[in-house]
Amino acid sequence: MKSRFKKSIAIIGFIAAWDVSAKARDLSPDQQLAKTFALPLKAPEPETNKYSKTKVDLGAKLFFDPRLSLDGTVSCNSCHNVMASGSDNRPVSVGIKGQLGGRSAPTVFNAAFLSVQFWDGRASSLEDQAKGPLTNPMEMGMPDHGAVVSRVNSIEEYKALFAKAFPGPNPVSIDNIAKAIASYERTLITPNSPFDRWARGDAKAMPESAKRGFKKMNEVGCTSCHSGVAFAGPSLPEGTGFFQKFPTFENNPYVSKYDLKSDLGRAKVTGNASDEHMFRVPTLRNVATTAPYFHNGKVPTLSDAIRVMAKTQLNRDLTDTEVKDIFSFLESLTGSVPNQQLPKLSVTSGTTVTPN
Repeated sequence: MKSRFKKSIAIIGFIAAWDVSAKARDLSPDQQLAKTFALPLKAPEPETNKYSKTKVDLGAKLFFDPRLSLDGTVSCNSCHNVMASGSDNRPVSVGIKGQLGGRSAPTVFNAAFLSVQFWDGRASSLEDQAKGPLTNPMEMGMPDHGAVVSRVNSIEEYKALFAKAFPGPNPVSIDNIAKAIASYERTLITPNSPFDRWARGDAKAMPESAKRGFKKMNEVGCTSCHSGVAFAGPSLPEGTGFFQKFPTFENNPYVSKYDLKSDLGRAKVTGNASDEHMFRVPTLRNVATTAPYFHNGKVPTLSDAIRVMAKTQLNRDLTDTEVKDIFSFLESLTGSVPNQQLPKLSVTSGTTVTPN
């Protein structure tokens, strides 16, 4: 009886393996290539901040809570709207007192697959990134991280939630605030786009124009930079950035039209002349939803952005047909946004927020 059972299991395993290999044989050469770009169903996480639902739920509250800003007007979601594109779809973001930032807010969707954060890569992780805007005077404006901790500690509900998420002494700390927010952000991934379904074997998941667009992206060299599962560069250790110069070819009208040279990029962080105009390669995931484009948000449409990239980075003038096909492919990278429920924030009379 046992040998018959083992034999049946072996036959089932053989059939399953044969079915997988048969599907693999059915993939076109372009689909075989696309498999290397398919987005995983789960984001990577560091050993120092493993997933727990308690942390994710706490992080969601913090992400939506404007009380983390000086005057109670700006939350993380203000610039990274998870009910829409994961960004704010403004040329530059608006902080406390209506102040305008210096760069366009990148989407938070799939940021977990990036090895560094911010346009200039100054944050090595989502945890590091979460700390930055809190004390940036142009963004959330808190005087220091100690003030952030004091503000959170003054809210009774948070005391209990932090004690549950981070057992031990002094659970409310700036590191734990950042860990909770980052844990939530790692759930903000958008798999199962038409491209991903096509890459995994569904030949009808995306239109022929998008398939031509993917092929053209590879032919002209776009994917030499926009590679990997986030179309933002190769897989690198966390903290190791993938940067490219932008613009590379400067002798074209787009550079002055869209003011592409005024921002020194990573050089503002490192002070090195060699880093001038170097930027982290941005993700192409959901790019059809995140207009306006580039670090300064001055390029209004995706079609414009395609032409600008081709000319400034590859010194190529694309035909209208090529632009339409690449546009169609980029649309196919729009994935399923995870369901979001606006968290209920407690009202605590003891919390003081400096009014604007």
